[in-house]
Amino acid sequence: MDDLFADSAVRGQQLDRRAIERLAGTPQKLVDCDLEAVDLSRLDLSDWTFERCSFRKTDLAGATLERTDWQSCRGAFANFTGADFTDATLIACDFNNTSLKRACLEGARIERCKLTGADLTDARALHVHFDETLLINAKMNAHFFRKAKLRRIDFSHANLSRCDFREASFEACSLRETILDDARFEGADLRGADIGGVRLQDASRFRGAIISRDQAAQFLSELGLMIM
Repeated sequence: MDDLFADSAVRGQQLDRRAIERLAGTPQKLVDCDLEAVDLSRLDLSDWTFERCSFRKTDLAGATLERTDWQSCRGAFANFTGADFTDATLIACDFNNTSLKRACLEGARIERCKLTGADLTDARALHVHFDETLLINAKMNAHFFRKAKLRRIDFSHANLSRCDFREASFEACSLRETILDDARFEGADLRGADIGGVRLQDASRFRGAIISRDQAAQFLSELGLMIM
């Protein structure tokens, strides 16, 4: 094991909490490592890099993950409750059905990721950059997206209650069948969003937003009106 820790990167290893604790103290790079179902809760892994690692059902509750770099990692059903992802970067990761409740995502960059079914309830998420990410069925109530530029984000069936989308712009995004209770869209540009299946009672949530003629016709059709 000493030879393992002497390498500049840990590669292709199955690691437990004890091994990670031995590595802690200085930033590490893990490549193709298996940490499935390991208890890593409350550890400080700031500035670590993870490439193609497995975190399925791993417990990282309360972990300090500031400025971490995640590349093509897999972590279905992982527990990130209360973890600190401040200024972290997540690229092409699959974190379906993870818990990010009460996590801090401030300044994080999340691109080309799968967060289907993720629970981000009460997460602190100011200035998060989302791009080309699946958030289908995610719980994201009360998130702050004001003035955000959202590109290729799929929010289908997500809970977006009390989210703030004021002055945000949407490019090739989906808001299909979302829950929008008390969400705000004043000044938002929705012309690049699929708003199909929006409930009539939610149509008023878009008051003050910019929509296309086709989207306006869609709302009218929901009311049983036809444009001739």
